[in-house]
Amino acid sequence: MRIVRVLVLAAALPCAAAAVAAAQTPISGCHGVLKRRDVAELLFGRDVGRRLGVGEAAWRGFVAREITPRFPDGLTVTDAFGQWRDPVSGRIVREPSKRVEIVLPGRADDNARLDAVVSAYKRQFRQRSVGLIVQAACVSF
Repeated sequence: MRIVRVLVLAAALPCAAAAVAAAQTPISGCHGVLKRRDVAELLFGRDVGRRLGVGEAAWRGFVAREITPRFPDGLTVTDAFGQWRDPVSGRIVREPSKRVEIVLPGRADDNARLDAVVSAYKRQFRQRSVGLIVQAACVSF
């Protein structure tokens, strides 16, 4: 059986609770053209087993099929390098990753659309988890 890895957040539930709390905390001081919006950061590990399992073409296809239709107003993708501790062996695992930032449009279904992206990645690329951080911010475009 292959062990499938993605950036695993230590104590995932407390982190998720903290992200929700941060997203609900109002930001004071948005001034001028800045508006209060939530910003999602998704962390996608690319290894499957001990090899690169999500190549550039597969990644671009995933973005086109799963992320862009759900968040067509725009997003930023950055190449990253992540690490996490394997909960079974205790070993530090390092892997190439993709970091995606999305300024959420503020729709009632934003969280459901984020959940759908995370579920699709885990299913399509046999991943255990995808890091998700949602924070309030002052933004302008």
